[in-house]
Amino acid sequence: MSPRAGSEPLPALAYLGDIQGFLRRWFIWALLMNGDESKPCVCVVIPARNEETSIGLVLNSIPSEWVMQVIVADNGSTDRTASIASEYGAKVIWEPIAGYGRACLAGIAALPDECDIVVFLDGDFSDHPEELPLLIEPIQRNEAELVIGSRLQGNREQGALLPQARFGNALSCLLMKWLFGVHYTDLGPFRAITKNALRRLRMSDKTFGWTVEMQAKAAVLGITGKEVPVSYRKRVGVSKITGTVKGTFMAGYKILTMIASVWLNRKRLRRGAMEQTTDSVGS
Repeated sequence: MSPRAGSEPLPALAYLGDIQGFLRRWFIWALLMNGDESKPCVCVVIPARNEETSIGLVLNSIPSEWVMQVIVADNGSTDRTASIASEYGAKVIWEPIAGYGRACLAGIAALPDECDIVVFLDGDFSDHPEELPLLIEPIQRNEAELVIGSRLQGNREQGALLPQARFGNALSCLLMKWLFGVHYTDLGPFRAITKNALRRLRMSDKTFGWTVEMQAKAAVLGITGKEVPVSYRKRVGVSKITGTVKGTFMAGYKILTMIASVWLNRKRLRRGAMEQTTDSVGS
């Protein structure tokens, strides 16, 4: 039985959540060792800031049979996001400095060594976590190392994707097509990537340019990307980015400058990736 999202967190409940999370990871690991050895170890990273009304809904919708560990990167919340996530069995880490990219980087740093695939998912319940297998399956079939959930190609609730978000997506994807020769329709946050590919990307953006940095760098480094249609609904609460004029402007500026930065530094990025590969082989 899942905890109530509005219940008062108690230390004992949080501790119990940690035990439940450990037991679930151990059970899934045992199944992988004794059953289908080809099944990857999947971990989910959820950056979250003041999402107490939605984080429980998100965690309760993740198909646990597919996931070894869920990491909620609490990005300086002033509400009960962290305690509710703990009650649901997630591993909670803290990144006090605000920034979507910062929270994602903190989540990556907490990934277990045995993780094969990382799924990124927002904490506002706008995505459909139960569709996670749609992102994993192309990686399992060796069709891609990076899979983006496209909200434009999938079913979306009317009004869920605001006009400014649609325009920004279209412009960004068009620029990536011109500069990098890759075809995307979305910069959606719901995405999956192999841990090996994620390591090669050397992600660094700490704010709004995180998603486009991943897609642009993947194109430069020859990491195979793919889109799959995903469903999308109105988020719980107000968006911290497209929900405000300032947030929309800052996100748009950051995304465009990130695309330009990756293109201008493409040769250096390729050299760095080659050196990283050489070091890995030699070690």
